[in-house]
Amino acid sequence: MLPPSGAVHVGRQPIFDRLGGVHGYELLFRGDAGAVEADKRGAYATSRVLITAFTEIGIEPLCGRHLCFVNLTREFLVGELPLPFDHEQVVLEILETVDLDEEVVAAVARLVAQGYRIALDDYVFGLGHEPLLELAAYVKIDVLDTPLAELAETVARCRKYDNLQLVAERLETPGQLDQARELGFDYFQGYVLGRPQVVSAAALSPSRLARVELLSLLVGPSIPLARVVGLVTSDPALALRLTAAANADALGLPVKVSSVHEAVLLLGVDRLRDWATLMLVSDLDDPGTHQLSAAITRARMCQNIAARMALPPEAAFTVGLVSSVAELLGQPAAALTVRLSLSQDVTEALVAGAGPLGELLSLVAAYEASDLPMLLAAPLPVEDTARAYLDAVAYTGQIIAPRPAEP
Repeated sequence: MLPPSGAVHVGRQPIFDRLGGVHGYELLFRGDAGAVEADKRGAYATSRVLITAFTEIGIEPLCGRHLCFVNLTREFLVGELPLPFDHEQVVLEILETVDLDEEVVAAVARLVAQGYRIALDDYVFGLGHEPLLELAAYVKIDVLDTPLAELAETVARCRKYDNLQLVAERLETPGQLDQARELGFDYFQGYVLGRPQVVSAAALSPSRLARVELLSLLVGPSIPLARVVGLVTSDPALALRLTAAANADALGLPVKVSSVHEAVLLLGVDRLRDWATLMLVSDLDDPGTHQLSAAITRARMCQNIAARMALPPEAAFTVGLVSSVAELLGQPAAALTVRLSLSQDVTEALVAGAGPLGELLSLVAAYEASDLPMLLAAPLPVEDTARAYLDAVAYTGQIIAPRPAEP
């Protein structure tokens, strides 16, 4: 099998309340596992954080049930780049570098009306972000580089707005923390309390061509649903990302999905378009990936056998796909099921080999390993299993062969 395409990394720094409990985590772009500081890469960095947090590592492993604070650039605020998640667990931080104009103020008002909470990052009175004070839920103030008198004046001005909660950031000494408490800050963030931790996970990158093709399908006058589902299922990494996106708690969807088809239906055209756009931006530095034919073949074989065993074929495809990708990443399938929040029957099959889907997966594994005794003991004739495999190989060849190599 082909090796994984690499690892993804996201930094997180805790924000504490006055009692010392974790209120939330700020998610930070990190280009590698050893990075201490975030480099300034604008929309790419934000896109990379969103893709990594929501579809590769997962919000639950990163933040639990706490809030996650995400820095946004102008492109995301005004809608040039999408925010493909619901408002429930996310706080949108507006960077101090965003130039405020009528378009930005109107865009922030729309986001607040949709239920998003807004935080003003590195707020300094008089630099032009005052029109957002009535809209924001949090104001983050740099304690390290702000003189005490100016700090006290900024706090007093902000306290005139009942909607605001104040976060003291860049706290580096116990004295600064005590000072912030005396000034009445609600929340606290800085090295004295907790340095950013880099969380890493093995990851696959979707084919660049598949992302572009998906996006082109989603912006046309009519959406060929069968073609969209076929395109997503032809690329294991793309399928995993969109399944994870559909199951992310922050999307607010009512059920857990068990297949790519369900993920596409529940996400809908707008959400799919948003995620496809973000993937294109977030992977600008990606040198390209190989099509993972073995993963597709196993998934298709599971789907073929499911049809002969009266099992749900789409859930079977998911079982084959996730089990194969877990092997490619060198991870137990259980780790991926946590990240993807899969339905119970799919999860039990992957984690414990339980249930009808677990039996199906064992049968496919036996065929791949040429385990003849197990194949002979299976409820399906060996000839049918062989035909399912040959069809899967042909299916994979049809998907992959016509695609030109990526630059």
